[in-house]
Amino acid sequence: MANALGLVSSSARSFRERKLEPWALRRFGSRRALLGCFRAAVDGNVLGAVALSSSQRQRKKNCRVVGLGSKLVGSGSAVPKLTISNDDLAQIVETSDEWISVRTGIRNRRVLTGNETLGGLAAEAAKGALLMAEVEADAVDLVILCTSTPDDLFGGGSQIQRDLGCKNAWAFDITAACSGFIIGLITATRFIKGGGFQNILVIGADALSRNVDWTDRGTCILFGDAAGAVLVQACNSEEDGLLGFDVHSDGNGHRQLHALATYDHAAESNGTRLFPPKRSSYSCIQMNGQEVFRFAVRCVPQSIEAALEEAGIPSSSIDWLLLHQANQRIIDAVAGRLEIPHEKVISNLANYGNTSAASIPLALDEVVRAGKVQAGNTIATAGFGAGLTWGSAIIRWR
Repeated sequence: MANALGLVSSSARSFRERKLEPWALRRFGSRRALLGCFRAAVDGNVLGAVALSSSQRQRKKNCRVVGLGSKLVGSGSAVPKLTISNDDLAQIVETSDEWISVRTGIRNRRVLTGNETLGGLAAEAAKGALLMAEVEADAVDLVILCTSTPDDLFGGGSQIQRDLGCKNAWAFDITAACSGFIIGLITATRFIKGGGFQNILVIGADALSRNVDWTDRGTCILFGDAAGAVLVQACNSEEDGLLGFDVHSDGNGHRQLHALATYDHAAESNGTRLFPPKRSSYSCIQMNGQEVFRFAVRCVPQSIEAALEEAGIPSSSIDWLLLHQANQRIIDAVAGRLEIPHEKVISNLANYGNTSAASIPLALDEVVRAGKVQAGNTIATAGFGAGLTWGSAIIRWR
């Protein structure tokens, strides 16, 4: 919080290079990237920002302890009221329940309607996480909204922060499509480890129904709307719940999955550009399903194995495998390559479809509230999708 704007008194800065294992020398194919880590000890003075009370400044000063661990202590989720079944889709495109379920594992999905908003779902999910964690809204230091479909072009993190009453929190958005929640989760742990933040809400929320061509049976059968959230809390390094992680991106795969912004660049007959330009919009989701499938079943197991290596544990130590809920065939293929038995695989894809950044926290919240995931359980989780981006994290619940 104190240095959320990057503005701190210069006399308070004290940097010392520090080697932290998660940010050590990492290999990306034939490339190697050395990511440096620095230790920062700062006071709670923010220049040019809203004035803090003396008690708030002292709390921020006390929490600037570098090298903290982080743990997941609460979860929540929310979905729209309207359910669209495979039979419903068969009324508008040439398909059937059997055709969809056999190829994807999906039977139903939820879609925003009426007065429902993505921000409303995100706030509801976040409230559930706060309630489970027994943390008050004004104790939250940071709100990270992971979404590619905000209600506002400029993002929705600050509106969620306002609606929740997190008056002491900073907020921002992360756009990484179906990898968004994993990126947000890792980002939160870095703010805790390197910045001394104490409580961070990470929300994954998407409404891809807004960008689906409902006449294209190759894509409209896949997507649904939802939100999920976790509360990530600082702890001592011995209790650190992020055991290892691995992240990647490859823009060469962008052509396989995208929703491009479109602009009217038409010109008059004499070649003069039209001005003012017409309002831009986004195309419907375009996806090469076969190539995305091949990408996922090849790259996701490799990423999880890299995260496990960093964590120093074998795949046999995993209690649960929780992947982005894109397609049941992908989930089964990844589990098979990692030799993880079916009973350890979390899947709620049949009920919600692909909810993008919401899928992992949505599924996690369901199994936590059902009592399946217990304190101390180790979860291997991975997100993958547009960008192309992909990443994984080995986490311990509570």
